Amino acid sequence: MSTKLYKALFFTIGVGTLVYMMYVMGFGEIWLNITKTGIWFLPVVGSWLVIYVLNALAFHAIIQEPQRPETRLPFGQVLRITIAGYAINYITPFVALGGEPYRIMELKPALGVRKASSSVILYSLMHMFSHIVFWLVSIVLIVAFLPLTDLMLWGCGILLTVGLGLGYWFIRVYQKGFTVSTVRLLEKLPIVGRKVQGMAHDKAETLLEIDHQIRVLYADRKPRFYASLLLEFAGRVVGCLEIYFIARAMQLDMSVVESLIISSGSSLFANLIFFFPMQLGTREGGLALALRWIGFPAASGVFIGVVMRIREFVWILIGLALLKTARPKTVPQPAELIPND
Repeated sequence: MSTKLYKALFFTIGVGTLVYMMYVMGFGEIWLNITKTGIWFLPVVGSWLVIYVLNALAFHAIIQEPQRPETRLPFGQVLRITIAGYAINYITPFVALGGEPYRIMELKPALGVRKASSSVILYSLMHMFSHIVFWLVSIVLIVAFLPLTDLMLWGCGILLTVGLGLGYWFIRVYQKGFTVSTVRLLEKLPIVGRKVQGMAHDKAETLLEIDHQIRVLYADRKPRFYASLLLEFAGRVVGCLEIYFIARAMQLDMSVVESLIISSGSSLFANLIFFFPMQLGTREGGLALALRWIGFPAASGVFIGVVMRIREFVWILIGLALLKTARPKTVPQPAELIPND
């Protein structure tokens, strides 16, 4: 599928999905909740501009290699691709189903398919890895600031163990790569195995290059690895302010630390059930559980969830608008960097 057709398809799907979601919620209800939030709706929406800038800086750090001039992309281009990619992810079931191929298609003219693919995969890994780190920090804050029962302590211990295990797995991936090993695992499946095997044979050099790029980021580009991780983690922390701002609009006496714990707990629940477009229903449930755990009314989670969803509507509109902007010109590449496929 060409990039132009892909963008047109997802723009159409995105607009249709967005209009349907807004219709289901009710345009009058959306406006009523915006007015209830009042002036605080502006920092709620604005905080996500800060988050996307941090995400794009993390992505930019991964893409750039000093010895490869073609990787010095304008930051504005990376920011546009980042926001549009997340808009696509919001409207598709199974997280990152649509946004990642879009980012690869957008970067391929300038970077080539191998560098574009490895950069997008590396950023997706970093985005997930920062989430694990955020959860681990949140568990420490929960133990430090909240009164816990024995059952809660056991739960925190289990989550801490799982989080450390996942963190170890991510480090191993950065050390050894994972695309080749994943493809070899898929080759053993009964239905798709033969097709995967054919694809692996045709794209063997590309898969090896992607794994090489994954290993190089951790082994030889550590300053950029940690800078990207820190930027992504900072984005998670800024994301907590959204809940804090909405709580202020509701006149709830919530601290920033409490908003961080609520954000972490609700995101953990939502990511356990990740196959709903825009996390329909799962976010509100996670917010209600987290709020009740800390001592706030569980019903407040519904209003917070609704305002967060309206904020998503705003950024989906912005992302879809960016999706329709003109593509950047192709940057000439040295012959050895242009893939044969």
